[in-house]
Amino acid sequence: MTATASSDLRVVGPRTDDSRRVLTPEALAFVGRLHAEFADRRRELLARRRERSSAVLEGRETLTFAEGGPAQGDWRVAAAPKDLNDRRVEITGPAEKKMMINALNSGASVFMADLEDALSPTWSNVVDGQAALMDAVRRVLAFTSPEGKRYQLNEQLATLVVRPRGWHLDEAHAQVGGRSASASLFDFGLYFFHNAREALDRGTGPYFYLPKIESHLEARLWNDVFNFSQDLLGVPRGSVRATMLIETIYAAFEMEEMLYELRDHAAGLNAGRWDYLFSIIKAFRSRREFVLPDRAQVTMATPFMRAYAQRLVQICHRHGAHAIGGMAAFIPSRRDPDVNAKAMAKVREDKERESGDGFDGTWVAHPDLVPVAREVFDRALAGKPNQKSKLRQDVAVTSRELLDVRIEGGRITEIGVRTNVDVALQYLDAWLRGTGAVAIHNLMEDAATAEISRSQLWQWITHRVDVDGSGTMGADVYARIRDEVVAELRKAAPADSRLDDAVALLDGLVLGEWNEFLTVPGYKLLP
Repeated sequence: MTATASSDLRVVGPRTDDSRRVLTPEALAFVGRLHAEFADRRRELLARRRERSSAVLEGRETLTFAEGGPAQGDWRVAAAPKDLNDRRVEITGPAEKKMMINALNSGASVFMADLEDALSPTWSNVVDGQAALMDAVRRVLAFTSPEGKRYQLNEQLATLVVRPRGWHLDEAHAQVGGRSASASLFDFGLYFFHNAREALDRGTGPYFYLPKIESHLEARLWNDVFNFSQDLLGVPRGSVRATMLIETIYAAFEMEEMLYELRDHAAGLNAGRWDYLFSIIKAFRSRREFVLPDRAQVTMATPFMRAYAQRLVQICHRHGAHAIGGMAAFIPSRRDPDVNAKAMAKVREDKERESGDGFDGTWVAHPDLVPVAREVFDRALAGKPNQKSKLRQDVAVTSRELLDVRIEGGRITEIGVRTNVDVALQYLDAWLRGTGAVAIHNLMEDAATAEISRSQLWQWITHRVDVDGSGTMGADVYARIRDEVVAELRKAAPADSRLDDAVALLDGLVLGEWNEFLTVPGYKLLP
């Protein structure tokens, strides 16, 4: 299908089940207007990212906190809407009908419907995901499984928040002036056009999570997009609310500035663990002192992660914003109660640490974790909708604390290498087949897990680290373990497996030159 709107945005992807009602001429014209207004700034900011990355990597620029600007003044973000004031438990998942229904019905306070890391960006997933979001806003979302089981929405639902793709990603099936559209503007634009007014009329609003932001200038761009969009459609300014994920090391140094730029639309900040660690490796990949041990040893209790989390809470509460904690990715087992008991104890411990630090809410990946997280935060909040009054004036994080990634007793083991290879290959195989939220070893994984897995492998090989049980880490060790893992995975591979493509993709990411995001080369391999 090729459709051209007056905006010169052309859709070159094939027709899907929901193309006609999602990709209307009016919606495409709106997205085209966004591109005409903001595409050049987006490209300039992406170029600035590359320049800054090179300067930091080469030691020409040091990451430090800004001092003396207006962001350090006495100001507050806009007051939270009623349905975003209590966010004690948030559940996440891809914008897919069945998972959306289960999440909205889960008893969580908020559901983040993901068009980013948990959604493989096949064209049908992207378009049909928008249609599912339209139905969710209108409370008519339903799904019947191949076995005939019917899923539909309950009366009481979690508040819907949508995560578009990051500034760095393109949508190749939509073109403006012969160039691929910004995936961020495409995802945001379609959702906002179809649902902003409808959501407001229903007593909620157009709410978003913003991923992979690296600077206050990128937050400013989002703020300008929001104002432009609201004005263009006659939606009152301030209707949009956005929570920014602090999942890059650069953002950790600009949290306050980012909130300030977005203050009229800001709903808070969220701590994104795996992408944050991936960003640290990426930013300092040539420096041996930033080599991390097995990722299982890099917990939120380690000093540099504690510093990151506590500073996030402090900054949010200083300015009246919500601080949202990280993911509990465990998927309960139907067969092994011992596994469940141990995992639930770890989930509880993690959530108690977050609530004790002052977080106002937390993330879970499975409906069965909602009661556990809610119990912990109910106790901490003691009848209040949040704990923004907990200002954490005792926290005084330095830039050195954020950058000192040493972990006492940290080791790199063959088990750690094997786990990274195994999880990366299983995830990439599923992602290339169109599934972005994948259950692996009783954990719900998305692209962030694959990113930290492949980046650690690249880092360990590049720095030829010592691996317990395997000697010096090199391409030979990786190849041996990869072949062993592949042999096991082939035994249970489905008929439509893309394991060979996953192996080739991972090899290129691990053994070749550094690649900024695996989703960029991976996108070219999607059906």
